[in-house]
Amino acid sequence: MSVSEMAHGVSEVAGIMHGSDSTELSGTAGLHGNAGIALGGTATDVRRVLLVWDAPNLDMGLGAILGGRPTAAYRPRFDALGRWLLARTAELSVGSKTRVEPEATVFTNIAPGTADVVRPWVEALRNVGYAVFAKPKIDEDSDVDSDMLSHIELRRRGAGLAGIMVASADGQAFRAPLEEIAAAGVPVQVLGFREHASWAVTSDILEFIDLEDIPGVFREPLPRVSLDSLPDEGAWLQPFRPLSALLTSRPAQGVA
Repeated sequence: MSVSEMAHGVSEVAGIMHGSDSTELSGTAGLHGNAGIALGGTATDVRRVLLVWDAPNLDMGLGAILGGRPTAAYRPRFDALGRWLLARTAELSVGSKTRVEPEATVFTNIAPGTADVVRPWVEALRNVGYAVFAKPKIDEDSDVDSDMLSHIELRRRGAGLAGIMVASADGQAFRAPLEEIAAAGVPVQVLGFREHASWAVTSDILEFIDLEDIPGVFREPLPRVSLDSLPDEGAWLQPFRPLSALLTSRPAQGVA
């Protein structure tokens, strides 16, 4: 399936789902050019333009910007992100001797007792073309960092990557692996919020793209305040996590 055909499918799905909460997740039908190649699968004749969305990390970053849980106006629109991925894939496929296809993946934790709340979001993502890796949140160590890195490494094998986009501010997990991939000549982009990803913003080898700069990802401008753009009257900077997290965090996470 060509990128233009996939883009046509995007429009159809977005139209079908318009008007419901699921429109925020629509528009990515056909992002997986071969529906039989799921998360963890292989295809040695296909080079991937891989999008990895670190849901726990980005949820925390968005919550910090908003000072609370996002309303519909401030939830990321995965249809817009999907269209951007399709366009990026078309760009990177020019002149390629092997087939180039996009692959959109979302990695998330499921906390105990939240499955019924999260299920509609996960099913909507899957229904329109995103592969979702879901992992139970059992304790502080039940994050999905290693799973994301394993999938990135899997896609580097065989025909390899034509490009990779990682949506996260977690420099501790991603900086070294992404710099290694970029040094090998693969286009690497880090997506996120500039306030929380200085390691990528200032990198000489990684390209950083603020999520708000991708057309349509947010319906309304985010109410962003940073130390570099404070209003004259001052502003509150909301915590990144609740104070109660200190009860379960490791000692190394303390503030001197």
